[in-house]
Amino acid sequence: MVGGGFFGSSLAIHFKEELGLRPVVIEREPDLLQRASYVNQARVHNGYHYPRSLLTALRCRVNFPRFVRDYPECIVSDFEKYYAIGRVFSKVTAEQFRRFISRIGSPIEPAEPEIARLFNPDLVEAVYSVKEYAFDPVILKNITREKLDAAGIEIRFETEAVRVEREDAGTLAVTTRGPEGEDRITAPSVQNCTYSGLNRLLSRSGLPNIYLKHELTEMALVEMPDELQGLSVTMMCGPFFSFMPFPPLGLYTLSHVRYTPHCEWYDHTGGKASDPYAYFDEVPKRSFGVHMIRDASRYIPSLAGCRQVDSLWEVKTVLPRSEVDDSRPVLYVTDWGLQNLTCLMGGKIDNIYDIIGFETERFKRTGVV
Repeated sequence: MVGGGFFGSSLAIHFKEELGLRPVVIEREPDLLQRASYVNQARVHNGYHYPRSLLTALRCRVNFPRFVRDYPECIVSDFEKYYAIGRVFSKVTAEQFRRFISRIGSPIEPAEPEIARLFNPDLVEAVYSVKEYAFDPVILKNITREKLDAAGIEIRFETEAVRVEREDAGTLAVTTRGPEGEDRITAPSVQNCTYSGLNRLLSRSGLPNIYLKHELTEMALVEMPDELQGLSVTMMCGPFFSFMPFPPLGLYTLSHVRYTPHCEWYDHTGGKASDPYAYFDEVPKRSFGVHMIRDASRYIPSLAGCRQVDSLWEVKTVLPRSEVDDSRPVLYVTDWGLQNLTCLMGGKIDNIYDIIGFETERFKRTGVV
């Protein structure tokens, strides 16, 4: 298992506990869930976010209760969640949004008048109260580590997968580089769960890239004014913003469709893969937090009273075709250049259930278990 984020770790636990395999987790960071599994808006989606992709919305709707049930310790629900519809530049109207929510079956109610009064009526058509939660990524990391340890799964921290190749016996071999030098792990199957680093491993192994889009992203970490404490708002569906509690720091993340992405680049199938982590380390990071606050306060005037404390920075990776409808399909490709080399990436934390299902079926079909 290359990558000790939530997906790689969860798959390793499933492989050991449910399929009786002996996975080894290779993680380049000194701890689990350090990058995209931590640096995100910590939202447990219930479908509302995707009125332009019914399939993504339905998968969120299906997986939401399962994730909440499986990880109750990390679920944060002591806040009120609202979705608002912009009057101008919105890609969905209030009526379209209501019909969409009716189709996926998520709960929704018009916001109470005292909440609706927080919004600028000239720019906001409607505000709805919904059911959506946050998760605490630090607690999720601790739960995951406990499960890995309890299952006796080997984890190699600060170890990088240099390349993967086929051996004569038909198995795969992963060359690793860690604190004790290079090593080689042989396995019947290798899962590339490295998110932004998917093509990095492929390129080093002489295998073709997967077409991916990367963005250097910033989410402002802010303190909310008293009027907005305990609230979370997402302005749908256009060049707007969202703020959510970020439980590990007791702050809120503020993201903005226009200002959160600082730059973008692509890995094309026929070209050389980028090294997103090297780029992340090198590029200067100048916050756009003040722009996020100024623009968002046009819609919710009291947001002008929030104070930026810091920012979260990360490389966000998506499938380029998602740009059309903002969908977040699971990337799941098997036998990518080598038999039994699987590359996978989910757009949402609870996509893990879809991926587990795919892998279990594949293992049984191919005789790995």
